[in-house]
Amino acid sequence: MTHRTAIVTGSTSGIGHEVARRLHADGFNVVITGRDETRGKQVLDELDEHAVFVPLDLTAPGAPAALAELALDAFGRLDVVVNNAAQDHTADLLDVSVDDLRHVFEVNTIAAIAVLQEAAKRMEHGGAIINITSRLASIGVPTMSVYSAAKGAIKSLTTAAAVELADRNIRVNAVAPGMTRTPLYDTWVSEQADPEQTVRDVVAGIPLGRLAAPADVAAAVSFLASEGASYITGISIPVDGGYTAR
Repeated sequence: MTHRTAIVTGSTSGIGHEVARRLHADGFNVVITGRDETRGKQVLDELDEHAVFVPLDLTAPGAPAALAELALDAFGRLDVVVNNAAQDHTADLLDVSVDDLRHVFEVNTIAAIAVLQEAAKRMEHGGAIINITSRLASIGVPTMSVYSAAKGAIKSLTTAAAVELADRNIRVNAVAPGMTRTPLYDTWVSEQADPEQTVRDVVAGIPLGRLAAPADVAAAVSFLASEGASYITGISIPVDGGYTAR
């Protein structure tokens, strides 16, 4: 049996960790990547010989190309890329410095585009690229304008790249999570004046009445990576419990 190969960026915690586990369970070779070597090795220990971990800062020169080459060196092919690596950013819009603005876009947008470019060049059998955007690519939330803009750029990239890469038989789609129970979310809640009320307020705004679990997002990624989605390209699937449907 020939295992297809998937790269999952930012896969040492949270949503990326769960996506890596799900694709591995689906039968993929999985390339795990992130900047934290300790957490990366912990994720790797959960899997088997069909996984490798590479510590990388994707904003470093040459890192996206090195990641794509590593997948080929390790497993001989590249079929799926999940662009999950990102950095959160919260600040009043008028207070954001140009340096901070550049950094947010460097991590959340430019690195993702570079990974897409380098991976697509090496997808000899066609493939699927799945960008993790956000509910914030479609709605406005105070203090999240810069993050929203960076994720909105990835949503627009998804539709344009789907058309441009179709002749290579490469599908490009996105998944847009809503509030998801991750370590980052737990930290944010713990920093609020009234954590319990904060959770109630968040859940009250979600029609399905609960937060997303990382597994909910991973399930959508799994579908878009599968042969069952072979005629789907250029879409963004909201995994937000109906939040953006209100």
